[in-house]
Amino acid sequence: MTAQHLFCSIYHSARHEGMYLYVNKERGLDAVPEALRERFGTPRHVVDMLMKPGRPLARVDAEKVREALLSQGWFLQMPPPPDDDLYLAPGRRPPADA
Repeated sequence: MTAQHLFCSIYHSARHEGMYLYVNKERGLDAVPEALRERFGTPRHVVDMLMKPGRPLARVDAEKVREALLSQGWFLQMPPPPDDDLYLAPGRRPPADA
């Protein structure tokens, strides 16, 4: 394995749908600041993966994740913004502020 490869663990937030926490597997959750861990809630392990240069991720820039894992040991993936078209679907009500 070269220095360009990085093992990471990915966790899903128990409190926030669509929020994921990537951590450097070597450092684990200990690298994550306490305030973020409290806000994130109980982490639910999703998968361990090998991050390689050029390997894309579904909803986030893989290179930004790699850089954050190497520099601080963690990366927080926020949920996507709500889809306004979802509220146009039959049976759905618009948000209260609309």
